[in-house]
Amino acid sequence: MIFKPRPLSRTMLDDASLVRDKQHCRRIGPCGVGRRALYLNSYFIDRHYYVPFSAITRAFKFIEEGTGGVRGVLAGRACLLVEYDNGLQQVCCFKYEDQIDELLRVLHKMHPEIPCVSEEEEAELEVECERRRAEERRRPPLSIRAEREIEELENAIAYLERKPELYKRLSRAAKRRRNYQSRSAGYRWAAAAIMVLGAAALIYGVVSLVCRGFSGGYLLLCLLAAAFLFGGWRLLPTARNNNAAVLRGDKQARVQMQNYIDRFPAFPLPARYAHPIVLRRMQQAIAEGHALNVMEALEVVKADLQTMNADMQVSQEEYAEISTIKPLFLNADYK
Repeated sequence: MIFKPRPLSRTMLDDASLVRDKQHCRRIGPCGVGRRALYLNSYFIDRHYYVPFSAITRAFKFIEEGTGGVRGVLAGRACLLVEYDNGLQQVCCFKYEDQIDELLRVLHKMHPEIPCVSEEEEAELEVECERRRAEERRRPPLSIRAEREIEELENAIAYLERKPELYKRLSRAAKRRRNYQSRSAGYRWAAAAIMVLGAAALIYGVVSLVCRGFSGGYLLLCLLAAAFLFGGWRLLPTARNNNAAVLRGDKQARVQMQNYIDRFPAFPLPARYAHPIVLRRMQQAIAEGHALNVMEALEVVKADLQTMNADMQVSQEEYAEISTIKPLFLNADYK
């Protein structure tokens, strides 16, 4: 092992166990979940630190917020916060938010005793659960038709869960398409300008190093220029990151889902909306009396999603669900 992970907590693993555990850990983004420890990234090195599960008291996702300075620059970035040793914290930033969701799902499955939401979110969930229980007690009994519709949706959920990679790919492709098409042309021009300036600065720095000899200033200029060059390169359209490739990936995900649900008799959703979260929200609409059948339940879900925007305050669980399924409806114009 070239870089042995450094312990963050007072509880540590012996070297032999640490090597085996990291080699076989499940890598999710810059972090990893082993059998005995959670591996966390530093600013530059993936899985550079580790915390044994016995030392972790809580792990949850949060969205970096801010209005200025460094936190303002990082606003909107998804991060993982791990609490350990009764109060110490480690923050890990991810490029893709769904990687944090996957890590927390794996962690909760392996160690259900570790809370995977913040204390505030835990309290909100308890209040929400109590509110739902009170509503269920006041709710009149479901009709036979409503029970049949809910059972039909439950069968569809179970069918989708047999191949979760299909609806996960469908959601990822929809998000990618939405994010790509939401970028303005000015965004790409700015990336091109950064790339050109970075290339020019890199050439100047290399020529200066060759002609004038080694200098710390020229070396720093080369490093900064290379960072800007590659940063701009990642933002520009490429063979895999362009409008045609994004649309093709979205279409392939929908075609694969359509081929799968065609084998289910009378699947209650079109392939573009085939996701368990959509089906569960449809169940809730019928159970609460807002809809009488599957078609009405889908319209209720569409209406709820259309009213939700960035200014609304929702729980983290609700936010995760909305961010997962809303791109599916936005790309289809809610049709």
